[in-house]
Amino acid sequence: MYRLATYQGKSGPRAGIVTGDVMVDAAEATGEPAYNSVLAILSDWARSSDRIATLVARGLSGGWPVADAHLRAPVLWPSAIYCAGANYRDHAAEMARVLNRPHDPNADRGLPWHFLKTGRCVADPGETVVAAHYSPKLDWEVELAAIIGRAAKNVRAEDALDHVAGYTAANDLSARNLGRRQNLDPRSPFAHDWVSQKCFDGSCPLGPWIVPANEIPDPQSLKLKLWVNDIIKQDSNTSEMIFTVAEQIAQLSRGMTLYPGDVILTGTPAGVGLARNEFLKAGDTVRIEIERIGTLSTRIE
Repeated sequence: MYRLATYQGKSGPRAGIVTGDVMVDAAEATGEPAYNSVLAILSDWARSSDRIATLVARGLSGGWPVADAHLRAPVLWPSAIYCAGANYRDHAAEMARVLNRPHDPNADRGLPWHFLKTGRCVADPGETVVAAHYSPKLDWEVELAAIIGRAAKNVRAEDALDHVAGYTAANDLSARNLGRRQNLDPRSPFAHDWVSQKCFDGSCPLGPWIVPANEIPDPQSLKLKLWVNDIIKQDSNTSEMIFTVAEQIAQLSRGMTLYPGDVILTGTPAGVGLARNEFLKAGDTVRIEIERIGTLSTRIE
């Protein structure tokens, strides 16, 4: 078992392999200078994954305690971050209540839909995200993130998970007050503003590392939780998704190619701040935890 991470080296970010409590430099351990970044490893996933797994099975030597490493977001910087909207049944219902619109009981008979975050939105594990000044309605969303390892185009749902290198945890931070332009009729197609709401600096905390897909045979059976200042806010399971990870990949790949390193945020369960009329403020700490993956913490300023 191993984890694929990015750490801050003396000369910049580098790829690391984590086994137990120890990290080694991926390029040095594999003898492949090109494997100095996680994105490079993902771009050669068919070969690199076997090589790393073989080395780990034999036992890696050297390294240093992972607790002493400065972890960065595992993928710096993804070419695209695709985010599933309203993909948990309970979250879709709570948002319908908040937005005073009818809840569609047949939503699972349609197709998954996504919006985009830019790759530069990612924030590192433990990073302080300076955003409280940007939005008085800053919200949290724990999400399972799938990382593409093989290019995917027009794939079937039954084959889609073969294109996933691994999984990590994400927090889809949202500026809820900026989702609509206040000076426009809400019926106008120009009233929505996904960029301002979702794409501000630091709006996608990601990590702490990538767990290879073969260590998570069923991404639809993972507990996921979120705390704000140690108070539980979200507590659910990926089994509650409306559309599975595989179905999302299949839908996205219909019109475009998904490339190695692309990130897919697969939706969030009920318990977001908007439904509670509670929002993040300076000094708050958000901690998320996903079964078999780990913990990701973010401080808000």
